[in-house]
Amino acid sequence: MGTVMRAAGYGLKVFVLFFMKGIHPGGEYSSLQKLGVDFKVFGRPDFYGSSDIKNEDRELARAAFEASIEALNSGQYELVVLDEINTAAAWNLIETGDVLKLIDAKPQGVELILTGRYAAQAIIERSEYATELVSMKHPFNRGTPAREGIDY
Repeated sequence: MGTVMRAAGYGLKVFVLFFMKGIHPGGEYSSLQKLGVDFKVFGRPDFYGSSDIKNEDRELARAAFEASIEALNSGQYELVVLDEINTAAAWNLIETGDVLKLIDAKPQGVELILTGRYAAQAIIERSEYATELVSMKHPFNRGTPAREGIDY
């Protein structure tokens, strides 16, 4: 989200697409609105993991992927962020091969950021940048519930 803020601050047209996340009032969605960043959200409002995936999740991920292609090729955006697409691919909600095709078809002049854990090695190799965020310590580990404004 730091790159989104920076790009918006310099007047770039930005689009963020959220895989696997439902709408929650406030938080990053309100911030994006205030920054004038376009976004779409695809996902159930409740948190889920790889062990409780439903058909609905696959359908929402597929719709998100189609919206990604549309945004990337619209000619409207200089930065497109696909939030949690790597996790969606790792959990087989979408195909890694389709993500690779998306990367290869990226129009010139559009920056594309793919986020999420468990990025496939093929995606990392195809990327210009790759960063891994590693949690070394987190209040979750002590049983502290997620905190509004901090964790979500």
